[in-house]
Amino acid sequence: MGRMPGGRMGGGIGGLILILLIGYCMGADPSMLLQMASESGAGPATQIGTPERTPGGSTEIPEDDVHANFISAILASTEDVWGAMFAQAGSRYEAPTLVLFDSSVSSACGMNTAATGPFYCPADRQVYMDLSFFRELARLGGPGDFAQAYVVGHEVGHHLQNLMGTSSEVHAAQRGLGRAEANQLSVMLELQADCYAGVWAHYLNRAQGPSGVRLDPGDVEEGLAAAAAIGDDRLMSRAGRAATPDAFTHGSSDQRAYWLKRGI
Repeated sequence: MGRMPGGRMGGGIGGLILILLIGYCMGADPSMLLQMASESGAGPATQIGTPERTPGGSTEIPEDDVHANFISAILASTEDVWGAMFAQAGSRYEAPTLVLFDSSVSSACGMNTAATGPFYCPADRQVYMDLSFFRELARLGGPGDFAQAYVVGHEVGHHLQNLMGTSSEVHAAQRGLGRAEANQLSVMLELQADCYAGVWAHYLNRAQGPSGVRLDPGDVEEGLAAAAAIGDDRLMSRAGRAATPDAFTHGSSDQRAYWLKRGI
């Protein structure tokens, strides 16, 4: 992968972007969808400045940490891509803040440990990246720069869902459902975030921005391997448990790899 360095949207644009991205992930022509979005006449949202990417967490992260700098660069590349796509639809992208941690971290969503891994907190609109998770990812069979970048792209996908109201709609729909039905909705939300990560990867080499991150040959295969490595069925098997689809919350290995590839 090139360059490895040392409330919802206003003006009604959230729904348009949602239609655009879901349509793309379902196989529609993205150029046609962009044209439809631009012709809709929706006004731009209020511009909000790009948040500072602030390392944080319970352990101080050295400024020269290679993984930390790489993750920061990947987040910047997602801002390049989504910023350009939102601009084409007549809006401005509100980027999340990056928080790096190792071991544990406190967020608006509560205290999280390394067992949680990377996560997105909709309450504070921050992407939390656990550096220890990326070391574990390589051990599980998802090594490589783009494998790590895919994880960042996935969590940014959750940020998109938060901006557009998808997350709150899904959580509202889960109320009153049984565990299996609620888990199925959770899986769909996770697979959509995988698809958004794929859309980001697709447009990465076209984005005009300061990040300088580009895809290299073999990067897509790395991402697909990473998606498969963190499928519910494979994680359950590694933990000595039977793979039970009703208990899935993120999707099977095949599903995760499929929707990432679909986005790409």
